[in-house]
Amino acid sequence: MSTFEYAARDAQGVRRVGEYQADTEHDVLSWLRGQGFTPVSVEEISREVRGRVSCHSGRIKSEEMAALCWQLTTMMEGGVPITEALTTISEDIQNVQLRVTLEEICSQVKTGETFADSVSQFPRVFSPLAQAMILAGEAGGSLPTVLTRLAQHYESRDRLTRKVKGAMAYPIFVIFFIGLIVAIVATFIIPRFRIIFDQINGELPIFTQVFMTGYDFMMGHILFVLAGLAAVVMAAVAYGKTEGGHWFFSRLVLRIPLIGRILQQSFVCIFCRTMSTLLGAGVSILEALDILSGMTKNDVIKDAVVSSRELIVAGSNISQSMTKRGFFPSMLVKMVQVGEQSGALPSVLDRTSDYYEKKVDSSVRGLIGFIEPALIVSVGAIVLAVVLALYLPIFSISDLRA
Repeated sequence: MSTFEYAARDAQGVRRVGEYQADTEHDVLSWLRGQGFTPVSVEEISREVRGRVSCHSGRIKSEEMAALCWQLTTMMEGGVPITEALTTISEDIQNVQLRVTLEEICSQVKTGETFADSVSQFPRVFSPLAQAMILAGEAGGSLPTVLTRLAQHYESRDRLTRKVKGAMAYPIFVIFFIGLIVAIVATFIIPRFRIIFDQINGELPIFTQVFMTGYDFMMGHILFVLAGLAAVVMAAVAYGKTEGGHWFFSRLVLRIPLIGRILQQSFVCIFCRTMSTLLGAGVSILEALDILSGMTKNDVIKDAVVSSRELIVAGSNISQSMTKRGFFPSMLVKMVQVGEQSGALPSVLDRTSDYYEKKVDSSVRGLIGFIEPALIVSVGAIVLAVVLALYLPIFSISDLRA
């Protein structure tokens, strides 16, 4: 069976473009006429061409997936069939990969495939979480409700990601700015003062001598310094790809003051939100933990989730299993216990995720509040050191003449 791209017009003369799987072009034409369309063109698409489209198109953002879920929910609640909803939505999507994916899913659904089975064939677009929720929603007849929860999940994750990235953007910018200042000073300013120093009869101040010695060493061995830094980075990357190295860096990043706490709180927030979303959609706790274990590359966090799942399989309840590895905060464990006892675990986890999202906000503000003065002091110290080293000899000459 091949995939054909078609263009046709409906009874109102509106142009329709999409894809359809069939054995021959004649089958596509028959199907179009059966749908009440007037065929305009039919062209076969090879898998190689489709692969190139998928590989070269940009990644799909959380906000795009959230918009897709909201649109599907609105149209399905309004009584629009899933195939017509997918066709209508795909016509307005700018992302090539997502548009082609929706067209392919629509074609498969029209041939008798379920929406969940069609979605599962595109794991790069629809994550295991989305696949599990759509499967549960379709089986339980609550697909619009599940899509609403999925859209809320994408929005929450996107909001949390922006907060964490925002906390990292400021220090990265300032560090880059410091590097730029140092490069400008070393390239244009210090060499000019070197000419002046060579013309001074007398010994330079100690601070200036130390500064110029360090400068001469750096400029004379700059290639070796850069090569050494590159070698250290490459060695760290190679070590990080080993099992032991990955464990080491996973533990190390969680122990970094402030940053490690933000990363832990961020995952706890995602854990609560995702678990609430999956359990609310009817996904089992074991499958939910499987999905959560694949949502992080940190070995310490993944081990905590996997160990919790294994203990649940062995007969332990959820809250008890989460205490073994010591990663999950005691408050989260207590809230899970309350949710288990009350039978309202999804809603309890949803409220807990709101709490931890606020904690992430607070931690991010604390990190920025700490980094801002530290970076300002660093910039001031660098500028002060350069000014003192360059102008002390000039001040000395002025004192001698006075």
